Amino acid sequence: MSSIMRGVSRRDLLKYGGGAAALGLALKTGLDPRMALAADDIVIGGSLPMTGVFAFAGIAGHQGLNDFVEWKNANGGVAGRQLRYVMEDTGYKVDVSVAAFKKITAAHKPPFYFGDSTGFEKAIASELVQLGTTVMSGASFASELADPGRYPYHFIAGPSYAEQVGILLQYIKNEASGGSAPKLALVYSDTEFGRDPIASAKARAKALGIELVDEIVTKPGSVDVSAEVLKLRRSRPDYVIFHGYVLSPINEFIVQMKQMGLKTKFMGTYYTMDKLLIDQVGEPSDGFMGVMPYNYYDSDASGANFEAMRAWTKQHAPDVTYRPVPYVASWFTGMLFAEIARRVLEGGQEMTAKNMKAALESIENWDTGGIIGLPISMKTHSVPVGRIYQVKFSEKRYVPASDWIALT
Repeated sequence: MSSIMRGVSRRDLLKYGGGAAALGLALKTGLDPRMALAADDIVIGGSLPMTGVFAFAGIAGHQGLNDFVEWKNANGGVAGRQLRYVMEDTGYKVDVSVAAFKKITAAHKPPFYFGDSTGFEKAIASELVQLGTTVMSGASFASELADPGRYPYHFIAGPSYAEQVGILLQYIKNEASGGSAPKLALVYSDTEFGRDPIASAKARAKALGIELVDEIVTKPGSVDVSAEVLKLRRSRPDYVIFHGYVLSPINEFIVQMKQMGLKTKFMGTYYTMDKLLIDQVGEPSDGFMGVMPYNYYDSDASGANFEAMRAWTKQHAPDVTYRPVPYVASWFTGMLFAEIARRVLEGGQEMTAKNMKAALESIENWDTGGIIGLPISMKTHSVPVGRIYQVKFSEKRYVPASDWIALT
């Protein structure tokens, strides 16, 4: 992801990270001194943006992965071994992320690594193959990273960007079942992040009988979109899918189009679907929809792992009532790291990248314990499953607008 998050203050980081204590935890790097070093620890390395333009997600992601490791160790670890999490702040800079990777892999030889961006994961891909010791996941949902042929030791702990838009299109098709062909506009940023799912979206929309009536490209961040709004007023789409942004200029599109009285339904992808949008857009956000791979922290979901995640927060950060979606995503990534390790070790194999890849691909119909609402499979190195949620502004939260949707 390469969009710049504008208008997110230190106050936002504190609020969504859970207060000053949470921010203090987030700024820790490396190993917790209370944890004893052991040669047989299973190390998870990490390049995370604790500072810089993507810190709002990096801090939450760090907390989720750190909390999962501590929770897992408190409950016996993996196959009798403890997990150990070692990370460095990258400031969301590819060269710094690469340097952190080299430093951590040289010192700790981690079988697992959490990356902070598409750029970093692509930059390190050939070295990952040469090492043959490490598999990687992280904050990126870039579609090409879910290609086992090109990136054999990468996986995405959720649907790729192309799959996310595919889930939105399937929802649109389901909603329009039996009626006239729905009209769609795609609005995306002029970045690699923004362009990622567009070709796939066009092909899938055509196959589903959804009419693409407009395609608009903007810069990410705060820009004047008045001309683009007028264009959408003329084409009058039933749905607009935004991709390649965190917030701006989605808020401007929504406000201006609602002021014009348009009845368009607005939809977004993963990095748009947190409470920052509700708080910063305000009442016009009511009805905004999007795809989410996981149950929200404040949802009514149940399940052993979901409830364990919330219980751990209640025990160790009792003032925190909400965890942002990157927290849930990184907790779930930690679950997959641990499951891969368990399968390799209990199979009596060495923790090589080749063996871990095979273990990853053996995950089929796996119950996530409430993190995701359907059993998942990892054969394709991604999780093509999601649910459509909708903003209910009166409650300041997202509520389900569909059942779980699995792409086939």
